[in-house]
Amino acid sequence: MLEQNNSKAAVAFIGPMVVASVAIAALPLLYIIYISLGGPRFTFAAYEKLFGSALFLQSVATTIKISLMGTLASLILGCVIALHLARQTPGRRAIYIILVLLPMWTSVLVKSFAFTVILGRAGILNSFLSWIFGHTIALPMILNSFGVIVGMINQFIPFAVFPVLASLLAIDPALYRAAEVMGAGPPRIFWTITLPLSLPGIIAGGFSVVVMSLGMFIIPSLLGSGKDAMLANLVDFYTRDVLDWNAAAAIGVLLLLMVFLLTIPSLWIRQRSAMRGANND
Repeated sequence: MLEQNNSKAAVAFIGPMVVASVAIAALPLLYIIYISLGGPRFTFAAYEKLFGSALFLQSVATTIKISLMGTLASLILGCVIALHLARQTPGRRAIYIILVLLPMWTSVLVKSFAFTVILGRAGILNSFLSWIFGHTIALPMILNSFGVIVGMINQFIPFAVFPVLASLLAIDPALYRAAEVMGAGPPRIFWTITLPLSLPGIIAGGFSVVVMSLGMFIIPSLLGSGKDAMLANLVDFYTRDVLDWNAAAAIGVLLLLMVFLLTIPSLWIRQRSAMRGANND
């Protein structure tokens, strides 16, 4: 009875917010779907045009490639940072968490321009390397996929760190002590305890980063080239240069569908993890 009352109270508390959010998001989304289908004519011509376009297919491949590479790099770096944070005292961990959050306190536009100064052919990093080696070095680190991935790592690293950190902090320290008593070394403890028990956080962080990466616009625009145009950049191209609103709306719908296809397995994995935890309890 108490659980039922708590559920009703939760629905009454967040219900109006959910209804308002759905209403605000649903109307523009329905209009975009309506435009992508040709408006009153109801035709799939925009979708047929896109799937027959080499530019669209190249943008899809580029979006998937950069999103996956950026996600993998963010997860690797995020896991290292999360492991370091998990070993700190609570007070020191709080200070380090603030440092992890610092990239989110600056506009992505400002950070992208900053990376052009740091990674440019005559930028800070190339100038430093030239000074060390005694001759001019001009490594191409922007206006390509590398620059886009570096910008994405800087933008999304907190979303990779915190799910992994939550999983690491939930591990019972007694497991580590028991493994050490049994003679297990650090590598074996990592592969048999730390990695398996932190896997839900790694999966959650990976899905979060890849979903946000799919719709990235500013970073590819400033740090990438025409060959690195992602789907969000293609929407801008069709709306401002080609003035084909039907194709732009169709790209938006397909991008949303890709996000849904990634969200479904994420929710399924999270539900399985929650059920497994309830069964263990």
